[in-house]
Amino acid sequence: MNEMIRAAELFVKNELEKDSSGHDWHHIDRVRKNARLIWSKENRGDWFIIEMAALLHDIPDGKLNETEEAGWSKLYSFLSTLNLDDRLAAMILECIEKVSFKGGRDIELNTIEAEIVQDADRLDALGAIGIARAFAYGGKKGHPLYEPGLAVRDQMTIEEYRNGDSSSINHFYEKLLKLKDRMNTAYAKQLAEERHRFMEKYLSQFYSEWNGKA
Repeated sequence: MNEMIRAAELFVKNELEKDSSGHDWHHIDRVRKNARLIWSKENRGDWFIIEMAALLHDIPDGKLNETEEAGWSKLYSFLSTLNLDDRLAAMILECIEKVSFKGGRDIELNTIEAEIVQDADRLDALGAIGIARAFAYGGKKGHPLYEPGLAVRDQMTIEEYRNGDSSSINHFYEKLLKLKDRMNTAYAKQLAEERHRFMEKYLSQFYSEWNGKA
């Protein structure tokens, strides 16, 4: 299994090393570290499944591929090169399929492994790192830092979430500030609270400076 982990690391580094949208190798490694921390507190779940899903979770992401179908094909092709038990492969794929926010969709998670991977990924969208990634992603998409006349979107299709008009500041309200209340595990909820408060303080300072009051 260690060889499979190393193969996954090399594969992901090769695929994402040039990413500038906040979904690079370092994001992947932070998600793995977050997952390890949560798993160590939960004392539940298969670490191999969690680690593999954490490493591979962004490979099929539609944001990072010409199409989501192309991303899944890439992932299936990689997994086919491993001597991986069918049951383990299915559990890894289930975790990956359910991890994404995708406009706030509600999907039932059936395993602790999926809960941990989703929490680990969402934690990296919060706090100081989350703020940095929000602006990196907004710049990549050509979004303004902030446009006061641009309303925050609430209910969105995946297409609207991915390609509609928004700003980096609006992204806080459309996604990031919603994550605290969508954590699955007790320890992730605890970590999310602190990171959420940090983002609220940042936004308060941002508006103060934007309006010439600081």
